[in-house]
Amino acid sequence: MPRFAANVTMLFTEVPMLARPDLAREAGFDGVEVLFPYDHPPRDWQSALSGMPVALINTHPGDWASGDRGHAAVPGAEEVFRASFQRAADLASTLGASHIHVMAGVARGELAEATYRDNLAWAAEQVPDIALTIEPLNTDDMPGYFLNDFDQAARIIDDLALPNLGIQFDLWHAARIHGDADAVWARHKARVNHIQISGFPSRNEPGGGGFDLTGLCAELDQTDYAGWISAEYLPARATVHGLMWLSALKGRARLIGA
Repeated sequence: MPRFAANVTMLFTEVPMLARPDLAREAGFDGVEVLFPYDHPPRDWQSALSGMPVALINTHPGDWASGDRGHAAVPGAEEVFRASFQRAADLASTLGASHIHVMAGVARGELAEATYRDNLAWAAEQVPDIALTIEPLNTDDMPGYFLNDFDQAARIIDDLALPNLGIQFDLWHAARIHGDADAVWARHKARVNHIQISGFPSRNEPGGGGFDLTGLCAELDQTDYAGWISAEYLPARATVHGLMWLSALKGRARLIGA
């Protein structure tokens, strides 16, 4: 049965960051993901998590205010990338995070792709027991981001053929980039090792937009998918008042497991 994680960077923002894992546990989530857990010491995170599994963290993006969005595909920034990746790997190991999203950064062209491939191969070798993800991001939300197409991501993953590298399938970005998230899922699901869900076109609570979440869960039940389904959305109101979707999907999973 799928495991559900709360993205505590975007959910439960009514309370401070380190109080959010407790709310996620109380709400029925099985784990959490944190986009950038670098503003608090690891020991504080360990205390806040209190055993709550961590599904995913991102590599450090760099100076966000100056336009940095990671460095994996940025020519000339190889040392910056490797330092930031090692920082993420150390934190993932400390917190028991099962996935690291490797942020590509703002770049374009053949040299950027060659840099990206080399850095991904190096990173995968450093953490053979941690799953790495790459996530195509739509260019409206993330102008200039190197990885901005799921077919592009699939080609890179297929060429590298690294056992611990997969696609991070975000419903929001799949729909924004390609227009049909169902078609993207059908084409690339064998490469997916982490899933993020939200509503479309609002990016609020999951549901709508023509994507069948119940069907997705039923499909995953029949596969060896070992990743997470993470809720990464912008709550339309206080997070706890919009979790009917979670109750429905987890209730359906309990019926199937009965």
